[in-house]
Amino acid sequence: MTMVESRPPVAPGEPAPDFTLPAIDRPETVSLADYRGRSPLFLVLLIGLWCPFCRRAIAQMAPIEGQLKTLGVETLAIVATTPENARLYFKYRPTRLRLASDPALSTHRAYGLPKPAPTPEFMHALETIRINPDGAFPEPLPIVQVAQELTKADGYLNTPTDQAELEHQWPQLKGQFLIDRDGIVRWANVEGSEGPAGVGKFPSAQEIMAAARALKN
Repeated sequence: MTMVESRPPVAPGEPAPDFTLPAIDRPETVSLADYRGRSPLFLVLLIGLWCPFCRRAIAQMAPIEGQLKTLGVETLAIVATTPENARLYFKYRPTRLRLASDPALSTHRAYGLPKPAPTPEFMHALETIRINPDGAFPEPLPIVQVAQELTKADGYLNTPTDQAELEHQWPQLKGQFLIDRDGIVRWANVEGSEGPAGVGKFPSAQEIMAAARALKN
């Protein structure tokens, strides 16, 4: 994939870039400094709620968040939508996750998450490469079809805010970073790092928990 990126993705051993963003679940801000010196952080960078893979990742994170807490690891998901749009969504789909808003994708850029250029080759890959990222289907389907089927299964209808964010954000990739209490990245996962076949793939609970346990070593 041809990528548009400001820097390479932040790698293990590098300092995690600072951020301060509006919290979604309460009228305050949340920052990386809130966790430094207090606890490790599992940071999940998502795009807008128009993204079916992101909505599924939020649902998948709920049980993992509790397991991480038993190891003393906090969780924060950054969603690339306005606080108002997120609050409306989570009013009807409550979550225990701590959430922050970043519709401008400033954190994604700071952490070096790539944005593929929508070349003819990339568009062809979306239409032909088959995936089944969380085993939701009996067999792998083309990436575009998977997104359509998940949206249909969710009964999700894009709002005008969603549509505007989709046009601005697509096809921004997502990522997850495990940051120790000193603010150093110790584990990272970048969507699509192995190519288009990795689109929509979220790391398993086993992968995340193994990385969190390694912080103790």
